[in-house]
Amino acid sequence: MAPITLVLGGARSGKSAHAERLAADASPRRVYIATAQALDDEMATRIADHKSRRDLSWRTVEAPLGLSDAIKAAATPDHVVLVDCLTLWLSNLLLAEHDIEKEADGLIATLTDAAGPLILVSNEVGLGIVPDNALARAFRDHAGRLNQRIAEAADKVVFLAAGLPMVLKG
Repeated sequence: MAPITLVLGGARSGKSAHAERLAADASPRRVYIATAQALDDEMATRIADHKSRRDLSWRTVEAPLGLSDAIKAAATPDHVVLVDCLTLWLSNLLLAEHDIEKEADGLIATLTDAAGPLILVSNEVGLGIVPDNALARAFRDHAGRLNQRIAEAADKVVFLAAGLPMVLKG
């Protein structure tokens, strides 16, 4: 099994930039699998900000839904694959009314069979108040369970707060 690193944190914690540094240190051959969709101006600005940090050595693959297939296609022993981020992917799945458990099972199987190193970014959303609506609570619960499953499969787990990485595993 190739090494798997999970990078967790809250919004604007520095998790994506940290994951990008890990990938840059791991290999000159890097694939960035982006799960975000520019559905509004604010998200388009966030995506542009993320793109501006990456030079031409990165190959970008957009996979708002087909994450397992994108990882299978990109993961090779001489490439590092960075997935940013699992919680946006989860949002996309929920809005498209996909079977979350089935998709999570498929992702875990893909991770354990990956041919090359993986770095996955995810938000830790369960640290705040209880959401006031059923969809937001379902999202929080699915994200928490997904993060636990990924952390269990990962060789290393890093939590970022205020831009500071704390190693939780590995």
